[in-house]
Amino acid sequence: MENHDFYPEKPELVEKKNQNNVGKTVISVLLFILFMSLSGISNFIFIFFVIAVLFIHEMGHFSFMKLFKYTNVSMMFVPLMGAFVRGEKEKYEQKQSVLVIMAGPIPGVIIGMILLYFGTLWKMEWVFNLSIIFLFLNMMNLLPLDPLDGGQLFKLLINRGHEKFQLFFSFISSLIVIAIGWYIDALGLTIFGFLMGFRVRAIQKNYHIHKDLEEENINFKTTYNSLSNKDFSQIKQIVLKYTPALRTYIDQVESEVVDPIIASQVNSVLISPFEKNASLLFKSLTVIVWLSAMLSPFILMIYLNLIEL
Repeated sequence: MENHDFYPEKPELVEKKNQNNVGKTVISVLLFILFMSLSGISNFIFIFFVIAVLFIHEMGHFSFMKLFKYTNVSMMFVPLMGAFVRGEKEKYEQKQSVLVIMAGPIPGVIIGMILLYFGTLWKMEWVFNLSIIFLFLNMMNLLPLDPLDGGQLFKLLINRGHEKFQLFFSFISSLIVIAIGWYIDALGLTIFGFLMGFRVRAIQKNYHIHKDLEEENINFKTTYNSLSNKDFSQIKQIVLKYTPALRTYIDQVESEVVDPIIASQVNSVLISPFEKNASLLFKSLTVIVWLSAMLSPFILMIYLNLIEL
């Protein structure tokens, strides 16, 4: 019988509890406004519209995360780039994940189409302008590029568990975003593409760590709380192998300081349990809704142009 007593007790994982989420969100909005102003955008109505559209989009994600019992759910605005909602769960489900992702852009596209119809019908310029922002931001987010909502949907429906595919997909996405940003002379988009490149490097590092763990038959598709002391010790050694700077650092400081860092590093390479419970019908309906959200606004624009002739 295997004895795990030879391995030291794994350190406790210090989970960061999001406190004062509303305050952090408000501060991030203020910074968003400041950076947009400094970038040369002086039209505060336009800035307000962008923030309102982003907020409604992210509230869709936020609401469904709360509905599906995600923990530490928080919303943050990123200057010149957009906004995001973050949450955690012990075990993820494919159907729930798809609904959480679609809850952001789909309502935004529907609202945009309604505003476009009435803005055109009633000749109200501000309603028309708001509709264009709704449609542009939400339809762009549906593009199958990582880490946009469309990219997350694509990975969920195609091949979420294949890390080599995810690495390649993220790399190609970053190149496309950089190219688009350069072509349309959008500095923020170009910077975002380069930041995605750093994320690709992190994905590549985890890919190699996971390959080593698989060769050693070490279970890494689990939660930190379920991790045995043996598996923790073995994962720790492989993590340190790929992070020499961390190995040097831990030799110079007290264990009380090191333990939370090691626990966090080990936790970052674990893959949370994921239940693939989406049927072929569910996937097909998701693709239909996805394509409809991308195409319907163009059909509506053609219709509105025809009735104006």
